[in-house]
Amino acid sequence: MRLTIVGCSGSYPGPESPASCYLVEADGVDESGEQRTWRIVLDLGNGALGALHRYADPLAVDAVLLSHLHADHCIDMASYYVLRKWHPSGPQPRIPVWGPKGTARRLAKAYDLPKKPGMQEEFAFCRYQDRFTVGPFTITPVPVDHPVPAYGLRIQVGDAVLAYTGDTGPTDALLDLARDADLLLAEASFRDGDDNPPSLHLTGREAGETAARSRAKRLVVTHVPPWHDADAILAEAKGAYDGPAELARPGAVYPL
Repeated sequence: MRLTIVGCSGSYPGPESPASCYLVEADGVDESGEQRTWRIVLDLGNGALGALHRYADPLAVDAVLLSHLHADHCIDMASYYVLRKWHPSGPQPRIPVWGPKGTARRLAKAYDLPKKPGMQEEFAFCRYQDRFTVGPFTITPVPVDHPVPAYGLRIQVGDAVLAYTGDTGPTDALLDLARDADLLLAEASFRDGDDNPPSLHLTGREAGETAARSRAKRLVVTHVPPWHDADAILAEAKGAYDGPAELARPGAVYPL
């Protein structure tokens, strides 16, 4: 399994990165038994679709997994709809789009489409409930603490485990999400010591504490808003976690 950071800016696109988007790839067999590379995209926030072209053909994506329906995690699905519907090679086959309840309706509104068909001729919308598979990926959605329905995603191929928090405030659910993960991709939008609202985001320290308590083998801190000093957020995380930790940066690749 391989993780590529496409976009990692928190809350809105920053000067150096689009908003949240992560490409995850792994080799496996298709329905005919042929070996190939499978690709899933975690979130598709503002500006991410254009950047995705640098790392993969967007038409070669097998599924999109949306952690929640805030714009900085899903709004480029409107552009992705255009790409798949009107590409010169012809309309593309439907691919699954996983998300919380109401994802199809939310994305139809984003492009000012009628509820039916909305984007349902381009995407097969699936609601998070239980564990599911996409090719070689086994994905476990974990409800987290955010003002709208939101999920962290635990993704496994063989013995390799990637844990992605999505957006969340502190919650014990993160410990199950990240338990013994090879890599924890954890948001850290808040600074420790500020008067932060509850049930919204993690601080750098809380991201580090989550990695330490869950015994994650590596921490990558993401979703730092452009108004914060990202190095200071990382320093908070390192103060609570003594394993390898770094900031997510566009184009960084992590083999698991």
